[in-house]
Amino acid sequence: MRYLAIDYGNKRTGLALCDSAETLATPLAVIEGQKELLNKIADMVRDEDVDAIVLGLPLSMDGTESPQTKRTLDFGQRLKKHVKIPVHLQDERLSSFSAEQQLAPGKFTSGKKKKRLDAVAAAAILEAFLQAKRPE
Repeated sequence: MRYLAIDYGNKRTGLALCDSAETLATPLAVIEGQKELLNKIADMVRDEDVDAIVLGLPLSMDGTESPQTKRTLDFGQRLKKHVKIPVHLQDERLSSFSAEQQLAPGKFTSGKKKKRLDAVAAAAILEAFLQAKRPE
């Protein structure tokens, strides 16, 4: 199956994609803003032949919901209606931290790093989802 992971945000939304063998999660793109976000994701689902979506769920470190959790769940409901494929939720705690650690050694300016960070975080969310699916 091909999964598209989404690191949803108010300003930027990161996307990552896995191969059909579900072994490699690759940062794909960052979409700025909310305008046309659902349409852009639907286009990517169609163009990349995506079977299902993995939406990062931003929980607090203690596992409780935050205001961003509610915004993400609301977005997930709108997304399900828009794309008509399964949408799975994946705990995204520490995905941004992991993404920052991956980008730290690179030679990115802070502006380029911000633009790339959300896609790398989406890849971390997708990797966690794929890892949880694999048998022990």
